[in-house]
Amino acid sequence: MLTVNEVSKMTGVSIRTLHYYDTIGLLHPSKVTEAGYRLYDDMALERLQQILLFRELEFPLKEIKAIIDSDNFDRSLALEQQIELLTLKKERLENLILFARGIKMLGVKYMDFSAFDTRKLDEYSKQAKEQWGKTDAYKEFEEKSKDWTEDTTKAIADDFMKMFVVFGSMKEKDPAEQDVQEQVKRLQAYITEHFYKCTPEILSCLGRMYSGGGEYTENIDKAGGAGTADFTARAIEIYCGK
Repeated sequence: MLTVNEVSKMTGVSIRTLHYYDTIGLLHPSKVTEAGYRLYDDMALERLQQILLFRELEFPLKEIKAIIDSDNFDRSLALEQQIELLTLKKERLENLILFARGIKMLGVKYMDFSAFDTRKLDEYSKQAKEQWGKTDAYKEFEEKSKDWTEDTTKAIADDFMKMFVVFGSMKEKDPAEQDVQEQVKRLQAYITEHFYKCTPEILSCLGRMYSGGGEYTENIDKAGGAGTADFTARAIEIYCGK
């Protein structure tokens, strides 16, 4: 275990901030010695990593606590979505750098304000917060899957991945074509029937997750061939935009 001083040196988080996190229930030490020294184990440090990533994305501490403490918090999913948000943030910073260089080269009359448009980042952040903070879908899935056997679970998972085999066979088409859009509709219906009610908002968020890299993208591309995840995401985006 590490002392609060060691954690502070390792992470750059001040001792005062770590004490504050303890006070508000965001990050308790794993153990407090008889002398009153706070000690942190690996599990506490993993939680601190999540806190710092959310803080980097400018989430309020109250929201971070609610997200991490929620019953359906998925650390792997959270990391994937954090990567997406950080990538969008990086793109915005790069655009701001180009904007500043444009001013330097062309003078203050350089009138491109697109670098300050945060709508894409804000919208994705909103959707991610809604998904992380939502427990209804998870509870519905628990209810539907409570009596599943191992064979049932495997059959449902296999049938689900077959949906992406079909998407893979279509990926040379325009994702707006009717048969592709019908396949998106079937995907939405399958999720609603077997997992939880798949609203357009949830489906849209899933589409972003499918093409966001990591295990989701890899598994979908493995089922339908390279590029299937991106194609599916584009088809979902069109479907949800109708």
